Amino acid sequence: MEHRWMGWAALGSGLAALLLGCTQIQAQPPLASEPAPYNPTGLPSPELTQAPTVDSELTQAQLDFGLTLFEHLRQASPEQNVLVSPTSVALALALVYNGAGGETQAAIADALQIRGLDLDQINQGNQAITQHLAQLDSEVALEIANSLWINEQLPVRDDYIERMQVAYAAEVAALDFGLPAASDRINAWVKEHTRDRIPTIVEQLPADQLLVLANAVYFKGAWSEAFDPDRTRDRPFTLANGDTIEHPLMAQDDDYLYVETDQFQAVSLPYGNESLSFEVILPAPDTDLATVATQLDAETWQGWMNQMRSRPGEVQLPKFQFEYEANLIPTLDAMGMGIAFEAGQADFSGLTPLDAFINQVRHKTFIEVNETGTEAAASTAIGIMPTSIQMPPEPPFQMVVDRPFLAAIRDRQTGTLLFVGAIVDPR
Repeated sequence: MEHRWMGWAALGSGLAALLLGCTQIQAQPPLASEPAPYNPTGLPSPELTQAPTVDSELTQAQLDFGLTLFEHLRQASPEQNVLVSPTSVALALALVYNGAGGETQAAIADALQIRGLDLDQINQGNQAITQHLAQLDSEVALEIANSLWINEQLPVRDDYIERMQVAYAAEVAALDFGLPAASDRINAWVKEHTRDRIPTIVEQLPADQLLVLANAVYFKGAWSEAFDPDRTRDRPFTLANGDTIEHPLMAQDDDYLYVETDQFQAVSLPYGNESLSFEVILPAPDTDLATVATQLDAETWQGWMNQMRSRPGEVQLPKFQFEYEANLIPTLDAMGMGIAFEAGQADFSGLTPLDAFINQVRHKTFIEVNETGTEAAASTAIGIMPTSIQMPPEPPFQMVVDRPFLAAIRDRQTGTLLFVGAIVDPR
């Protein structure tokens, strides 16, 4: 039962992020440790244009995508907590989509469920959504940031960079991926923009990595009516396998938006000025989580939300905190994006003149729910790799060991020194 509650709480959080946003969409200054922003044109970075009206076709497509993504991940780990930010993944993939061509672009469009929407509609729609959400609730911290990290020795098209700066306020920097500091800089950026909740998103990257696109989402909202900590106490909680544990459950009485069917109960708990909310769907005692989850599509979800009506009642909700991470390549492959991961087949000609493919899609999330409210964060990193590229060779060096020197024998994996010495006379 813990998995049921937490799984649906995770779904509510992910959908809240998808439907209700997560952004202060403005270009942020680079970290002090970062290189200066990459500006190949030499001109000032373009400013955001006036956002058009929020595009209902795009928001519907994002809802469809988010529910499909969630269900794939839930089925892959049915006995584990799952938390995904559809907004983070969709925006990161939108950055990639802008650089894709031919069958690769069509495959990404199918996965994102945006086939039929033109590129300007997608970019302007994403810009409109994020700008709208930035003004939604002054009582809630809701931020989004995008960035492009480019190999300083490999070509990325200037028009692609400029488009990402304009439409997505993407920060851009050129790095030497042959140095460990490159991964450190990307991770530091993600850590800052998730307020330390996602400290790392990439490991050491290959020296010929072409590009890393990173998205970060942060949410922190106080309940419109806080739970009284004095009413929180350990109560029985039934796990998915039937075992019962004692776990802290918060309790509150109020008027809530609520709906009940023979399969589930659903309640909406508002944050701040009630523009944002936490949706909880509890399967009926004789219905398992999978039965309800497999019904989810955009039409069903919206139907459930539209059926909610104000009703007095008591809510008992577990306190919880967990982290989640996933390699999204298998999931996106199953959703129809396989060609984008195939060396020699993928087409990212709108991004680079090199043959390239996606070699990494990492997603990490964090959530904490307690008496005061909810804090959640997410990051998505997408790596793009040249299919084959000859990196410029390092110039030859000369080392003449003709004077006293130090030498050692070590275990490279553990760093253990087996021998270390000073050789002052080699005779």
